[in-house]
Amino acid sequence: MSANSFGTLFRFTTFGESHGPAIGCVVDGVPPQIPLSENDIQAWMEKRKPGTSRFTTQRKEPDQVKILSGVFDGVTTGTSIGLLVENIDARSKDYGDIAEKFRPGHADYTYWKKYGIRDYRGGGRSSARETAMRVAAGGIARKVLAAALGDAVTIRGALVQIGAHKINRDNWDWAEVDNNPFFCPDPEAAATWETYLDQVRKDGSSAGAVIEVTAEGIPAGFGAPIYGKLDADVSAALMSINAAKGVEIGAGFEAAALSGEENADEMRMTDQGDVEFLSNKAGGILGGISSGQDIVARLAIKPTSSILTPRKTVDVHGNNVDIKTKGRHDPCVGIRGVPVAEAMMAIVLADHLLRHKAQNG
Repeated sequence: MSANSFGTLFRFTTFGESHGPAIGCVVDGVPPQIPLSENDIQAWMEKRKPGTSRFTTQRKEPDQVKILSGVFDGVTTGTSIGLLVENIDARSKDYGDIAEKFRPGHADYTYWKKYGIRDYRGGGRSSARETAMRVAAGGIARKVLAAALGDAVTIRGALVQIGAHKINRDNWDWAEVDNNPFFCPDPEAAATWETYLDQVRKDGSSAGAVIEVTAEGIPAGFGAPIYGKLDADVSAALMSINAAKGVEIGAGFEAAALSGEENADEMRMTDQGDVEFLSNKAGGILGGISSGQDIVARLAIKPTSSILTPRKTVDVHGNNVDIKTKGRHDPCVGIRGVPVAEAMMAIVLADHLLRHKAQNG
């Protein structure tokens, strides 16, 4: 199996390569009679598309999504929804020099060993170009969640670290995320990152990042014990994003340094008869099931592997060679990873919404 699909009841399958004529996906499991238009999806595509600032790849792709099936008279029909995005600005000639060389940090070598062939034009299926269709599917997932839960659900992400430079959480302001090219909630950190990434670009290098994504308004009860845990599926979804090297939920790895007293999310009853948590070290998930608190996850993104600095590698003939990657690449791929992380969170939650309703009514 080629493993091009993700999800159980809300399930999507992507296809296409970075330098092929188009990329696309098929989304299955969407309930009928949910209002859906291309504009509903396009709004999210605009956040991820390349060429929006000097800190992302200068490949100029409009990423205009087309709905091919599954929508009639402005609403979903309950059948599979086909989506297509044409590739407009691919420059395959940029990759001619590496046709027989393996780029360090890329999937070139592993794809070649597994399949005996690889698409060297931008990495083919291993390219982050594929994530455009995740964002498109995530736009549909948001509509599924809104149809069931209303406006209570808010899924949003932010970049909280680039290289060694972290945000000051005391400065966190969600309104700032749309005011800078980094999806950064701290204006002071955004200014630091601008100077830092300018130098990284001039050096022909790249930087890693940490993305934080939260989901507010998710009721208690999503997820299932043991092998259907919500946090396990969120982790799998985020780890499937290109360049992701680590995921944590809630306090994450910092929980290992906490005492039992510090880590316990204590509870009290409110005057309205609701349960109130006094902290959220668990990241909104207990025993694999949502608690009703904000779901909080973070993922670490490695530095972009395509860099101009010469690196040692080998070629398909077994020769030791040097390589530097030409073309147009993100100095920090984590920036455009923010809307992708949001989309994957939405997809998991839409899937678990349908799974919860299937079992519990």
